[in-house]
Amino acid sequence: MDIDVKKKFDSYPEHVKSRLLNIRTLIFEVAREDKIGEITETLKWGEPSYLTKKGSTLRIGWKSTNPDSFSVYFNCNTTLVETFKEIYSGTFQFVGNREISLPVSGRIPKTELKACISMSLRYHSIKHLPLLGA
Repeated sequence: MDIDVKKKFDSYPEHVKSRLLNIRTLIFEVAREDKIGEITETLKWGEPSYLTKKGSTLRIGWKSTNPDSFSVYFNCNTTLVETFKEIYSGTFQFVGNREISLPVSGRIPKTELKACISMSLRYHSIKHLPLLGA
């Protein structure tokens, strides 16, 4: 893990850090399962971010101003979140056209979130498909 990314994770409260690290694990798990190739992990806008050659950057983060949730952010110039809203309208809480907000405690719909992560990591290969191939 990049040292700056590690410092960022370490700056979060422990219960938040563990949730975000679980999401990080999901990102790398999806990349392995989908044979995405190399994932670059870095900080963008001060948050852990994940980039691939054929995908769209996604970020994860938590803000003390909204302590009961954390977010997975997607590029607002894509159709990702609009597609997620169509497929998973009753599953996730969406914020605008770039964010899925998740609870710091409680159940996270892992299967559905993995599907969203997969679409983001493969975005440039699937953006021409209806519902991004879902």
